Amino acid sequence: MDSIKLIVGLANPGQQYQDTRHNAGAWLVQALARQHNIALSGEARFFGDTARINIAEHDIRLLIPSTFMNRSGQAIAAMANFFKIPIESILVVHDELDIPPGTARFKKGGGHGGHNGLRDSMAQLGNNGDFKRLRIGIGHPGSAAQVTNFVLGKPSPDERISIEACIDEALKCLPDAISGDWGKAMNQLHSYKQG
Repeated sequence: MDSIKLIVGLANPGQQYQDTRHNAGAWLVQALARQHNIALSGEARFFGDTARINIAEHDIRLLIPSTFMNRSGQAIAAMANFFKIPIESILVVHDELDIPPGTARFKKGGGHGGHNGLRDSMAQLGNNGDFKRLRIGIGHPGSAAQVTNFVLGKPSPDERISIEACIDEALKCLPDAISGDWGKAMNQLHSYKQG
């Protein structure tokens, strides 16, 4: 099983977006950097904020694109190409409408499900979505017409607590996922119940 070498947290740049649901992927990468006492710093050649950490004896690159969500793939492709990171070794962390706050799911490959960050990542990496995903549940507003305002809105305080709790749980599962023990990481994360 391929180990993970690059963890990307999808987001929109700027103060006005940092606490919005669409930035849940970046929240996880920021939490991971804090856990390792590492600061993310801007790197123009990778169109984002980056850091390098060691997890379970694996050298891991972190990336939060500083492009807007619909250009996320530009940053991912730049870093993956520069460091020769295969698509199967990339973990993209993103907000997910189809699961509720307080839930997170690992997934291998798949479509973009209308997510602009995933859509551009697939286009820029030139594949059918073979990278791994970590889906952070944000819930659904109930109507497709409300989705844009919903993802660009801030979660309620209770939702934010639930999202942060499942991010903490996902961080506990990352060493197994990074080492290639995908099944164990999935079992642990997918059995998590907030309580």
